[in-house]
Amino acid sequence: MIIELDMQSDVPIYTQLVNQIIEGIASGRLKLGEPLPSVRSLASDIGINLHTVNKAYTLLKQDGYIQVHRQRGVVVDPDGMPPVTEEFMAKQRSQLKPIVAEAICRGMDKQQLMDLVERIHQEITETDNEKENA
Repeated sequence: MIIELDMQSDVPIYTQLVNQIIEGIASGRLKLGEPLPSVRSLASDIGINLHTVNKAYTLLKQDGYIQVHRQRGVVVDPDGMPPVTEEFMAKQRSQLKPIVAEAICRGMDKQQLMDLVERIHQEITETDNEKENA
């Protein structure tokens, strides 16, 4: 999986890293139980501070996306992804609400917004073979 960070973005680097790893899992590019680079290795490979990678890995571990093993290192949680909980739904609502509000302010109707969400979902979940045949 290739990590692409925007160093000029207002989004913190650790958040970009978390988001890209979660997207990699959601898309199937990262499989359950698959090893991830060590903190030092990833920091060196993408040219960022190791504390930034450590913070991203800590957040991913807390949320149940990865496990850290002394022998195997960092791996995508082999037992599966965390379930949809009430706390997760509340978090999603609080993150989506300002996005939906801005879309409404700019004149986007409900169908346009739903179409956009559908396209994003399809982009993430479409397999590599489907992309090649499209």
